[in-house]
Parts: sequence; structure tokens; C-alpha cells
Amino acid sequence: MTAVLICLLGGLGAMARFTVDGAVRQRWATSFPAGTVAVNVSGSFLAGLLSGAALAGALGGAAAAAAVIGFCGGYTTFSTAMADTVRLARDGMALRAVLNAVGTAGLSVLAVLAGLAVVAPLL
Repeated sequence: MTAVLICLLGGLGAMARFTVDGAVRQRWATSFPAGTVAVNVSGSFLAGLLSGAALAGALGGAAAAAAVIGFCGGYTTFSTAMADTVRLARDGMALRAVLNAVGTAGLSVLAVLAGLAVVAPLL
């Protein structure tokens, strides 16, 4: 049952990624992949919140696994972030490429920590 839930939530996460990325791209038309960064950082924050809730006992193990692995896994897209980095570098935007790669990774780690910090009082 957990595997089915992971698959369903993964599909929902992918649809959410498509929607959020499209909304960000529509609002900020730029060569920098702001939509992908927004998706990865917000998904990492959500993963931190859900993981913290699981650690606090507010979310069961199977539900937490399905939510983090399924939804957050389907929502975040680090492969696209790296493809965007290569595209930026190939198009002669080396600084933007470095900022995208390092920035996405760094901000995503900080977002997970922020999500855990929000739930920390429950631990």
C-alpha cells in the first residue's frame, strides 16, 4: 500500500512542479531557471517540515515516507537543475551556471534545515 501511495503522491508532486515552475517562468521571464530553483527550495522546505513531523511523532512512518519520497520526490527536480546549469554554461553564462548549481544546492539544504527548525519545538 505504501508503494501505491508513493506513486500517487509522486504524480501529484510532478503536477505541482509543472504548475509552480510555469507560474514562476510566466512571472519572471529570464534565462536564469528561477522556476526550477523555486521548486527545489520549496520542496526541500516541505521535506524538512514532513521529516520533522515524522520525528516528532505527528506523522506516521509510512505516511511520512510516502509524502517525502512520493510528493517531494516528484515535486523537486535536481536533474533539471543540473541540466539548466549545463545549458547556462553552454550558452556562455558561466557565472549564472555556477550560481545555479551552488545556489540551488545551498538554498535547498538551508530550506530543509528551516523546515526542521519550524517543527523543532515539537521534538
